[in-house]
Amino acid sequence: MSKNELLAALEHMEKDQGIPKETILQMVEQAMVSAYRKHAGQQVNVVSSIDTETGQMRAWVVKNIVEEVSNPVMEITAEDAAKIRDGVVEGSSLRVPIAAQDFARIAAQTAKQVLVQKVRETQREGLYAEYKPKEGTLLNGSVLRILNRNIVVDLGRGAEGTIPMREQVRREHWAVGDRVRALILKVERGSRGPEILLSRAHADFVKRLFEQEVPEIYEKTVDVVAVVREPGFRSKVVVRSHNLKVDPIGACVGVKGSRVRPIINELQGERIDLVGWSDEAAVYIANAMAPVKPLSVKILSHEARRAEVLVADDQLSLAIGRSGQNVRLANKLTNWNLDVRSEGQKREAAQANAQATVDELSLLEGVGPKTAEVLQKAGWADVHRLSSASVEDLTALSGVGDKMAEKIIESARARVLEITEEKKRTAVEPLAEDEEVNASSDETNPPTNTEEDPAS
Repeated sequence: MSKNELLAALEHMEKDQGIPKETILQMVEQAMVSAYRKHAGQQVNVVSSIDTETGQMRAWVVKNIVEEVSNPVMEITAEDAAKIRDGVVEGSSLRVPIAAQDFARIAAQTAKQVLVQKVRETQREGLYAEYKPKEGTLLNGSVLRILNRNIVVDLGRGAEGTIPMREQVRREHWAVGDRVRALILKVERGSRGPEILLSRAHADFVKRLFEQEVPEIYEKTVDVVAVVREPGFRSKVVVRSHNLKVDPIGACVGVKGSRVRPIINELQGERIDLVGWSDEAAVYIANAMAPVKPLSVKILSHEARRAEVLVADDQLSLAIGRSGQNVRLANKLTNWNLDVRSEGQKREAAQANAQATVDELSLLEGVGPKTAEVLQKAGWADVHRLSSASVEDLTALSGVGDKMAEKIIESARARVLEITEEKKRTAVEPLAEDEEVNASSDETNPPTNTEEDPAS
């Protein structure tokens, strides 16, 4: 093989397989060694080289020069070594050229198989090294085949990725040959090359799309803080700006939606709600309810992370979303339990509570419906608070005299005592039931005397 032919073959393999020429030369030399060892024995010490000038392949058997040979495969006497090369001395080594006829057809075929295997291993390792650092990034490919509802994607240069059923969007349908963009979730070594797991349903898929379409996100002026998603239906994306002059939501939407529209198209019509970040829980919750603007947000419990969101009557269905989708994503995004109510619902609940209070106060001796309503409106709805009131407190109310005030207070105190007794009785009854069960158990299973009766 001439130099030009050798270099042309090496350059072709380097371009086609992505393997450096030096690596290919080393693999060919190793294949020659492997082939000859299979032909002559595994103990043979063989070295080989390829002349890049002439393309000639040569190999030698290396033998140690000894006084007396005990292993002819690895040793040679100084007398025999002198016949091959002058100036050899005992204790050194000698390279004995291998005749071409020593490489039989089977050995040559073995060399070819080893070379092919080495090329494949190098190619697989190269693909793994190429795609492993790309975990969490987007790539483009084409649908190669659909196997058991898993989509196999051709990534080029012999690499394939898989979008399993769980990482697909149910509303999307693909056919062989379609161009597809996906997120690289994980890359692992496999027996047939790198196993590349892809996803179109992961929340980071939406995040990476925004990074590609919005320069401010790529430049770190605007951050995507969090993304929650129900693939194919709705996503909520929280954005935050590090520059007071840059509106994070406006930057993501673009002029007339020029930046967000390509993302929606890529997601095949999935709705996207952009949410502004805030350190204040109430403001953040209100923003998370987009596209609805709540009338108010009331924090019910910081420990339990519960909040009440009040919206207009005509906005309630939009705030909750189809099958509770919008409020469910808001809960997940904020990590708060949100109780979404309309103005009408809150008004009805308040009226119901007021009526229940009036009914409860009407049970007190000397308190009629009108007097109960007066007490409720004046803030004396709690029986415990009413029991500690003074006559002067109640006579200040419309229609309440001294005697009525005294009677109301006395009746309230009696009711408080009843409530206290009921609580005590409720606490004692379970204990009494337990004792009754134990007594019944004792009667059913009387204690046995294990000591021997002296009379017997």
